[in-house]
Amino acid sequence: MMIRILDKHFVPYIGEEELATRINELATQINIDFKDKNPLFIGILNGSFIFASDLYKQITIPSTISFIKLASYKGTTSSGTVITAIGLEENIHDRNVIIIEDIVDTGNTMFHFLESLSAFNPSSVAICTLLQKPEALLKPLEVQYVGFKIPNKFVVGYGLDYDGYGRNSKMIFQIKE
Repeated sequence: MMIRILDKHFVPYIGEEELATRINELATQINIDFKDKNPLFIGILNGSFIFASDLYKQITIPSTISFIKLASYKGTTSSGTVITAIGLEENIHDRNVIIIEDIVDTGNTMFHFLESLSAFNPSSVAICTLLQKPEALLKPLEVQYVGFKIPNKFVVGYGLDYDGYGRNSKMIFQIKE
């Protein structure tokens, strides 16, 4: 099954069941690691909204969730410029923060966000990403919770988009080359 989004073709890459299983595993580990720590989850919009929702539904420890909008993509490549469109309103001083991201590839967006968060003196900051592209990483980042490590190929679906389209797929597709 191949799909077309705008001018590109994509093939299935990670299916619904595989996503659900891995997200359950991530939530279980976070529930263990953050027991009695009352973390604040921060979902990065727009891409993480589906992942954040599915992950957070399985979080059983006392916690809260908020969202922030950061962007650095235009088309299929990172622009290198991080744009903050919606800011964080919660007080994170002395809070344990878990950032929920759809994908960490170059690391530029996350690196910029971590720098700005550190000014507010959180107790700890952990990153939980659905996808990570180790080959594309340009910044030194420690990502504590990784759903899937994938090759440096463009992906869509399950919240990830191509120029705003394709987010609504229940699975992840990879660009057909």
